Amino acid sequence: MKYTDVVTNTEVYGMESAVKGSKYPMAVDLNKVDGNVVPRTHALANAKPGSGHDNFLNGILVQFDLTFTNKAWVEMERYHFIDFISSQSTMHRITKFNLDEVYISYTDPRIIEIMKEKVAAYNDLQKVISDKKIAGEDVSELSEQAKEKYLEILYSNPAGFRLTARMTTNYRQLKTIYAQRKTHRLPEWRAFCDWVETLPNASFITNIG
Repeated sequence: MKYTDVVTNTEVYGMESAVKGSKYPMAVDLNKVDGNVVPRTHALANAKPGSGHDNFLNGILVQFDLTFTNKAWVEMERYHFIDFISSQSTMHRITKFNLDEVYISYTDPRIIEIMKEKVAAYNDLQKVISDKKIAGEDVSELSEQAKEKYLEILYSNPAGFRLTARMTTNYRQLKTIYAQRKTHRLPEWRAFCDWVETLPNASFITNIG
């Protein structure tokens, strides 16, 4: 799996100002402080996580589109300093996706076929409800059936279903993620860490002391 399969549309902000800020503790005249990366910058960035010396990494912000399966998203949510800007939604659109395209290759094809059957049955029922409404007929019972079928779809959807979200985080959080996930069993996490290695001054993240 390539990192472009999981991360796209990357933007990095605040690199120069964060590097400049990392020099404040040793500065007397702030007018002489610049944003150039020097050996001390690397030493601070590569400090042991939790030591506080790498705090300037909080100021280097990263935004990107992340496409993960349900399985990987659950694990991503353990991190406190990575936020969802917005995301695709199974709750709203599960019956509209092309199910031949949205599942990772490790998803059992038999399960995908079951999902396609359930979605087709729901969409057929919705068509019946729409036609009966136009005809002025009572559809309350059918509407309840549709709600139940929709819940069946949501709860039957396997962990291999992929969704894309716009994310925002910082280099310090990525440093933690990289250390914990670079050899992870899920190929998505390894691809994510490959992407981290492509970021500007990625050694701030990857060369952990």
